[in-house]
Amino acid sequence: MRLSARSEYGLLALVDLATAPDGAPLASRELSNTRGLPPAFLDQLLADLRRAGIVRATRGARGGFTLAREASAITALEIVEALEGPVAPSVCTPDVCGREGGCAAETVWSSVAAAVRDALSGFTLADLTDEQAQLDRAPLTCTPRRSE
Repeated sequence: MRLSARSEYGLLALVDLATAPDGAPLASRELSNTRGLPPAFLDQLLADLRRAGIVRATRGARGGFTLAREASAITALEIVEALEGPVAPSVCTPDVCGREGGCAAETVWSSVAAAVRDALSGFTLADLTDEQAQLDRAPLTCTPRRSE
């Protein structure tokens, strides 16, 4: 199980796609500029998300990317697994370590993976876009740094 910038950047790009006016396609360049994401890296993420059936690509002058389904039908778990692979222990499995009967550590890592899967399953892309909209409407406040 490994969570990286792929998940973070992918979630950010999908929030932007989900909030596009009238569901209009957004070019990867536009998504990259909006969030300050590396363009080539974002293109890789969008290709993975397209293969997973999360986004749809449209060619042409007004082309770009759109969500393939409603935001409420796409979970954070689905997004993370499309970008990172299965949320499961990466080393502590009988296939990797060779212990057929398992070991005590496997119980820990399986429980952790199950908790992460449950947490990610509890968020939809619609939840994230609603939260982002609330954050965007909130007034910005600056907290002065304390000198030590």
